[in-house]
Amino acid sequence: MHIEQIETPALILDLDIMERNMDAMDKLLEGSSARLRPHYKSNKCTAIAHMQMARGAKGICCAKLSEAEDLVLAGIPDVLIANQVTELSKIARLAYLAGCCRLTVCVDNSSNINDLQKAAALQNTIIHCLVEYDIGMNRCGVHTKEEFSALARQVMDCPNLVFDGIQAYAGNLAHQEDAVSRERESAGVEEKLIALTIHLEGNGIPVKEVSGVSTGTLEFHVKDTVYTELQPGSYLFMDAAYRAVGVSFEHSLFVLASVVSRAGGGVITDAGLKSVSVDQRSPRFMGYEEYDVDMSEEHCAIYGKDLPQKVGDRMFLIPSHCCTTVNLHDHIYFVRDGRVVDRVPVTGRGHSR
Repeated sequence: MHIEQIETPALILDLDIMERNMDAMDKLLEGSSARLRPHYKSNKCTAIAHMQMARGAKGICCAKLSEAEDLVLAGIPDVLIANQVTELSKIARLAYLAGCCRLTVCVDNSSNINDLQKAAALQNTIIHCLVEYDIGMNRCGVHTKEEFSALARQVMDCPNLVFDGIQAYAGNLAHQEDAVSRERESAGVEEKLIALTIHLEGNGIPVKEVSGVSTGTLEFHVKDTVYTELQPGSYLFMDAAYRAVGVSFEHSLFVLASVVSRAGGGVITDAGLKSVSVDQRSPRFMGYEEYDVDMSEEHCAIYGKDLPQKVGDRMFLIPSHCCTTVNLHDHIYFVRDGRVVDRVPVTGRGHSR
């Protein structure tokens, strides 16, 4: 099946380009003490998670319990939920999953730790824990070394929980377009985490893992880093938002759209807000990146003199944000040299609990 025969709008992954991005990641990590734990929230596809594991990933991280279930049930042996799980019904499922693989979750609250211990004891399982440290995101995580130490000791006192270390994600820096500021603030993150690890280990709390980092800050945390695990996700696909940041990975993910009208002087396609997200910036058409894209519910368009497209032509949209765009589709078409080699389900589509 040729790519031109796919009904649109459709999510397209160029495997050759994605594999070049994997190669680029491998090269970037050469000589680094940190291991790759890529984020499932970007691809939401267990088939791709297995590709990453086969390429040497330490494990996979995800955002939600339902995503962890995808991964565990697909046989991924090492899963980190890089957020807190606090509802009792979810904690019960988490404790069960912890008997199926090495499962880690983040904590920043004493009562949550107690609930995790009770559920794990009931299931006779072991849950690994990272205490989250707020390094500028102002979202989750404790703010002081003393708060962190208290929670770490509480985890260490629980027979069914294991304290592994620190979750420290500076998502606030991921899309900072000023590279000098992004590098300077990333260095500040390293300093804060070094100070925390010195404090913890000086007080008898061993730190096995420091986990975090995004695609946008990855280059600043691979050499001489305190991080032991890196959690980028978008490096596989890239998108318009990360291109604006100056990240060097290539675009491998596209939304294939058909030109449905040339009325009104524009190139009107059939891929709208239900097919490509706009939560970070507007998408761009490949080859026409300088054109602003006009978005509506079922259509997107570019306007300009002498645009050559005619009704029926296909165009490739570069998503503004790959993670939220993937979540809009049931399947990803894997292609090589313009031909479909597989159609893979987006296993985690809508799994936001």
